[in-house]
Amino acid sequence: MEKQIVLTKESYDAKVKELEQLKTTGRDEIAERIKVARSFGDLSENAEYDEARKEQAFMEGRIQELEAILSTAVSYTHLRAH
Repeated sequence: MEKQIVLTKESYDAKVKELEQLKTTGRDEIAERIKVARSFGDLSENAEYDEARKEQAFMEGRIQELEAILSTAVSYTHLRAH
């Protein structure tokens, strides 16, 4: 059995909201930054491109982390009821 993570309703809702923002607006913003950085030319010496890719990797890691948390989350109020 997977380890359950206990969250308040507010914490759960905040994580759902953050995940949705990262998967939509966040990904769109990073994709645009990468597109603009690519237009500057040589990627081997392009600090803007490198920074955008690092931010993209960090964001994708956070998305995976939030999905893992939410997949095993249990409501604190649910536990108190039992």
